[in-house]
Amino acid sequence: MHGDQGQLDAEIPDQHAALLDRLAELRLVPVVAVEDAADAVPLARGLLAGGLPVAEVTFRTPAAAEAIRAMVAEGLRTDDGHELLVGAGTVVSPEQVDAAVEAGARFVVSPGLSREVVERCRAHGVLALPGTATASEVQAALAMGLRTVKFFPAEASGGAAAIKALSAPFPQMRFVPTGGVNESNVSDYLSLPAVVAAGGSWMVPADAVRARETARIESLTAAAVAAAAEAR
Repeated sequence: MHGDQGQLDAEIPDQHAALLDRLAELRLVPVVAVEDAADAVPLARGLLAGGLPVAEVTFRTPAAAEAIRAMVAEGLRTDDGHELLVGAGTVVSPEQVDAAVEAGARFVVSPGLSREVVERCRAHGVLALPGTATASEVQAALAMGLRTVKFFPAEASGGAAAIKALSAPFPQMRFVPTGGVNESNVSDYLSLPAVVAAGGSWMVPADAVRARETARIESLTAAAVAAAAEAR
């Protein structure tokens, strides 16, 4: 192995160890599409009250960067002092990485594996969680120095059984399955040792976000947290 690659392998897992440990503690990552940045803080308060102080705000909407900025600026924390962990999702270009990081995103999630996106995240010192679905993509991610990736679209790509199968040849890789994950199958994913956390949107339905129904989001989130706890 070339020296530069060896250095990558040594540095990348440790650089974001605390953040990955926090995601592993939370077990779930709500994936949220925010149409209006003014909806962001009520949404964040619902997640926090429900026991899940984390959000992946997808760049599928023009309001994504402003929504991230609003959540971060609010300075929300849990009773034990943990800050609300805000990341960006559906990031497909280096320019979107720039926008996400400038808004305050702590991690960047992509639907696919892009060296340009991973390298821009690395330049900013932010955790990259690119999407993989095949052995070739996982192997390519390993070559980039990554040790945790998104598995997407999870259900359509074979579900928990596929992650279990990939873990055999790639025991050093950990996964964040997203796509088709819901309350009925989340335990299948979270019971796998290779899974750090699972991403989903069932606890943050679009109509509740638009209506700023903080109490409803809190209730759905609390139920999701309970379901995740049973899978430990």
